[in-house]
Amino acid sequence: MTIEELYHTMARAMGPQPWLKPGTPWAETPVEIMLGAILVQNTNWRNVEPALRNLKRETGFEPTRLRALTPESITPLIQSSGFYRRKAAAILSLAAWLGDHDDDLSALKHGDGGQERAELLAITGIGNETADYILMYTLDHGTFMVDTYARRLFSWLGATMPKTYPAFQKQVLAQFPLGLRDCQEFHALIDEFGKQVKTDSDFAASFLAGQHLTV
Repeated sequence: MTIEELYHTMARAMGPQPWLKPGTPWAETPVEIMLGAILVQNTNWRNVEPALRNLKRETGFEPTRLRALTPESITPLIQSSGFYRRKAAAILSLAAWLGDHDDDLSALKHGDGGQERAELLAITGIGNETADYILMYTLDHGTFMVDTYARRLFSWLGATMPKTYPAFQKQVLAQFPLGLRDCQEFHALIDEFGKQVKTDSDFAASFLAGQHLTV
């Protein structure tokens, strides 16, 4: 099957998936989603929730109030998430980046996604996966996230993919001509599949068993 056929097969078998968007039970604002993307690095969501509650209490997730924080004042707020010094620096740099764009998320949504990605990657503590998460779920730039679940699924399907994130992503995007919502849905499907299908024997019993991905 092609990558597009894989997407439609998963969508038929698994049905519509919930994914992060502002104003849902998972996140109130785009900035909350951005902060969560940084805080969840190398930890689980259970450790992120207290940090987000603290940041909401202190800043309301408003970029101007985030920029008023210092490394000393933000660190205790996010300590539960681990690696808090690095994450504190990344959050403060992200808030500064938003300020450089006048905190205008609408303009960023209509801007050059490639340029915005490069600017996000220039922030220490924001890597490829975090940058793409921010782009896709807060700034409406469709892309493909090369996370652990995606790598494992493609391997199970017999696809030999590049080892580096950019090369893997480029190869997928060249064959995946779908819009923003489909990109968001595809990522959600892959991650939900990965949470349910964890072993080779799980995969052998799944609806994708016996399929081969052509890339």
